[in-house]
Amino acid sequence: MNLPTPEFRPRRLRRSEAVRRAVRETVLEPRNLILPLFACPGTGIAREVPSMPGVFQQSVDTLLETARQAHAARLGGVILFGLPASKDAVGSGAWDEAGPVQEALRRIKRDLPDLLTIADVCMCEYTDHGHCGILEGGHVVNDPSLDLLAKAAISLADAGADIIAPSDMMDGRVAAIRFALDEAGHEEVPILSYAVKYASAFYGPFRDAAGSTPQTGDRKGYQMDPANVREALKEAAEDLAEGADMLMVKPALAYMDVIRAVKELTDRPLAAYNVSGEYAMVKAAARAGWIDERRIVLELLTGLRRAGADLILTYHALEAAAWLAES
Repeated sequence: MNLPTPEFRPRRLRRSEAVRRAVRETVLEPRNLILPLFACPGTGIAREVPSMPGVFQQSVDTLLETARQAHAARLGGVILFGLPASKDAVGSGAWDEAGPVQEALRRIKRDLPDLLTIADVCMCEYTDHGHCGILEGGHVVNDPSLDLLAKAAISLADAGADIIAPSDMMDGRVAAIRFALDEAGHEEVPILSYAVKYASAFYGPFRDAAGSTPQTGDRKGYQMDPANVREALKEAAEDLAEGADMLMVKPALAYMDVIRAVKELTDRPLAAYNVSGEYAMVKAAARAGWIDERRIVLELLTGLRRAGADLILTYHALEAAAWLAES
């Protein structure tokens, strides 16, 4: 039987690893990866988060060692979250000059000056009620919360943060923080806005890591409905208009369509947060022997790059960088 032969042969460009590498469209490099770190008070502390194997709450001295690893791996940088010694109704630990994040920033800038540092700005880790702003009558009030966020942003910039990243989802927070930073002499410090942050079930393990579980209610009144994408574009456009230098979509894996839509909206750098629940699922399946962790992680991170993420915040960052170095 003389069957017709194919006119087009795409397999020619898949026949060997060398050919596949030469024509690869999407490149994943360590510089695309940002490692989240959790700073806590004390010394000599490296407390593993039970729901996030390989992730630790760390005192500044042990955190600095992890930062050295990130620097040696040539990661794009680190983002810092804090666990204060005590909490109160207004989250005053967020602007405590002696707080663990502020101290960690100073130490990193002293010892690793060219390691990019991003400081998360939110109140949930610092308030005794676990919400991202001032709580009145069971409701998070927007405008009074902006003053607290601005104070925290100034404190973190004073400590040496290269980038300020507000994650609270209060209306007008980018404009408030930009004004406050400029007034404080930090006009050159950029803002990476968590512009599109959904009220997601994927955050569960993070709340173990950061001690930020709301004591009452939930965050659906200020974080976004997972069903909405037009709203995401409005949020992104508003944050750009208020002075955001970079944008973020969070979570990542269930929101690749949103990442692509935001990427098409702007030419500003775009980050995606590969969040704790996404990480924990991969770790659990790998430990059960159900998946090839290395292949899965590199595939999902490449997928986020393909969707449009310039930077990926991920707890896999150090492992992924090592695997990339081997490939």
